[in-house]
Amino acid sequence: MDLLLRGGFLCDPSVKWVGPAEILIRHGLVEAVSRSIGPVDVPVLSLGGRTVLPGLIDMHVHLREPGMENKETIATGCAAAVAGGFTAVACMPNTSPPVDNKETVIYIKERAARTGLARVYPIGAITAGLRGRELSAMDELAAAGVKGFSDDGRPVSDSKLMLQVLRFARVLGLPILSHSEDLSLAAGGVVHAGATAYRLGLPVIPAAAEAAAVARDLLLQRETGGRLHLAHLSSKLSVSLLAWARQMGIAYSAEVTPHHLLLTEAAVDGFNTAAKMNPPLRDEADRAALREGLSNGLIDVIATDHAPHHAAEKEEDFKEAPFGVSGLETAFPLLFSHLAETGIVSLSRLVSCLSTAPARILGVPGGTLAPGTAADLTVIDTWEKREVNKGNLYSLGKNTPFHGWVLRGFPVLTLVEGDMKMCRGVVKGMNEDFDAVRETVLKEGRL
Repeated sequence: MDLLLRGGFLCDPSVKWVGPAEILIRHGLVEAVSRSIGPVDVPVLSLGGRTVLPGLIDMHVHLREPGMENKETIATGCAAAVAGGFTAVACMPNTSPPVDNKETVIYIKERAARTGLARVYPIGAITAGLRGRELSAMDELAAAGVKGFSDDGRPVSDSKLMLQVLRFARVLGLPILSHSEDLSLAAGGVVHAGATAYRLGLPVIPAAAEAAAVARDLLLQRETGGRLHLAHLSSKLSVSLLAWARQMGIAYSAEVTPHHLLLTEAAVDGFNTAAKMNPPLRDEADRAALREGLSNGLIDVIATDHAPHHAAEKEEDFKEAPFGVSGLETAFPLLFSHLAETGIVSLSRLVSCLSTAPARILGVPGGTLAPGTAADLTVIDTWEKREVNKGNLYSLGKNTPFHGWVLRGFPVLTLVEGDMKMCRGVVKGMNEDFDAVRETVLKEGRL
């Protein structure tokens, strides 16, 4: 739809704009951005000083479909995305069947188009069946539209095969999203090798399990000059390896999750399965190093690793409960409240890591509101405080360690190609009253 957003505060690091702005949208594109656009023949929506950002892009989510629809579907995952201000997500290939064939890629894209909420970019499997033994049909997957490759959850242990993967992906011009973990060191572990694990008597996953694999991947990247992206880093050791790689001129990109930036191993006290994740939450020194790496540019991206599970699964014994946390709907308010408002990371840096950098790495639209680009954006209310209630999440997975946290910075409007997908917390196609809310907002001319 055509629309003029007036009275907003724009933060768009892609064009170095931080300040008041009016944004004119026509035919799904940003037509103009200015401090004052003047009279126009389109509906006007006053934002009342709220903050406008390029649509957030999450390059690491698990939509679970096909095959695990009891945990999440493409529809519910996309609803969670736009509710959280994400206009696009890249979905991991560890579905059932895995995304190792063009038919599954086409299925995901068709389901996402039918849902009509966030943009969905499939990530293809590195190896056939995610078994780590032989390459998938990577060229076929690339032709079908995947935006990268990963064996997330089942890292490629064979170094010779990983070398081949990086070389082939370079030819295809697509990134490898590496779950860097030495399974021989991590085998059987469920929590970080720290004080909490020993107090609870739980088997551990040492930081060296991640760091050893990160070191290998960076060395292989140095050999190939491919496009290596290191997923969900969690340790001080890994950050130190990124600093070494930067000194050596090794090109890479890397991500960290909101939960690793905000929590430590203490969150699993009481055998709290909501805080069980892989890689595990680590200690305060690790958390501090991740924050520093984000601030100084060693880490480029914040991704949620949104991993929804059925409630019954997370109610199992701690050792048996699955890893993972639902993150799409809480990511931005958590990061805004605990990193931006506290001055640990600037708002511009936060937006770069959540929008501009993911768009660049994946080679997809978005990450900017420059004139002529798609009108994918989110509007944030930076004043209102709200309590996280897992029962109100659009995601089928209610597994969040942040239930009860009081935060600011919740999205109140999400547009994809200028079309309202979420307004005042109500998601199109998921709430019967969406049309009424949308019409009220447009009639009143204000959020």
